[in-house]
Amino acid sequence: MIERFLPARFDNVFPGQKIALWAFYVLTAVTLWRSQHHIFAADGGAQSIATIPLDSYSDGAAATIIAIFAQWGLVQLLLGMVMLLAAVRYNSMVPLMWLIVLVEWIGRGLIGQFKPVETIGTAPGQVGNMMIPIIALVMLVLSLIPPRKAKD
Repeated sequence: MIERFLPARFDNVFPGQKIALWAFYVLTAVTLWRSQHHIFAADGGAQSIATIPLDSYSDGAAATIIAIFAQWGLVQLLLGMVMLLAAVRYNSMVPLMWLIVLVEWIGRGLIGQFKPVETIGTAPGQVGNMMIPIIALVMLVLSLIPPRKAKD
């Protein structure tokens, strides 16, 4: 099983069900979009997307939150670039990447339970924290199931 996550060499042969690969393409695009938005949006997406009430904070506090969102965007960009590399060149990495996505989303969700963020609405990330781990787990399993061999 460990060979599925860490093969002797990464190549462009996807070891699992194609739906897991196609879902990975979609998640890669979403991750790259999220990253650039957090980096380049004036509010880092903190208020416009995450519904954090920046206008009720002092200027310094709001600027700090925006900076943290932009820095998080850089981390997302780096993860997205590795995902893109797996998507276009090293498909054998996809099961490992689904595992990383699963751990990352579950971890953020758990941290959010212990260190909640004040919001004035339901942010997409809150919805994602419920849905993405389930999707990632299903896609992880599907990425580990070899495709059926075509009958001759």
